[in-house]
Amino acid sequence: MEPSTEQTDKIISLAEVKNILKKISKERKELNYEQKIALEHAEKFATLSAKQTKDLITELKKLDHVEEIQAYKIADILPKTEDDVKAIFAKERYTPNDKEIKNILEVVKKHSVE
Repeated sequence: MEPSTEQTDKIISLAEVKNILKKISKERKELNYEQKIALEHAEKFATLSAKQTKDLITELKKLDHVEEIQAYKIADILPKTEDDVKAIFAKERYTPNDKEIKNILEVVKKHSVE
């Protein structure tokens, strides 16, 4: 019997990517090219800690109109305007109305670091 090579897809935030790659970097001493680029990107754009990001995602998912995938996108991008939120939902079947967009922005603002 062959070992299972089945992968399970899991959504993770940019802050979690940063933590994982930093851990790998300490263990291995050297990251491959793609990992280095990913770590540089994560360090540049992940402004919240992994815990802050998780708390933000948890609160976003409590909103009726935000699914898990959108919550992670919102947490990674930290939209500041209504147009930013609309862009996140541009390819989705559901587009939040103005009140829902304002709710999203309020949650993001509450968790964001200025």
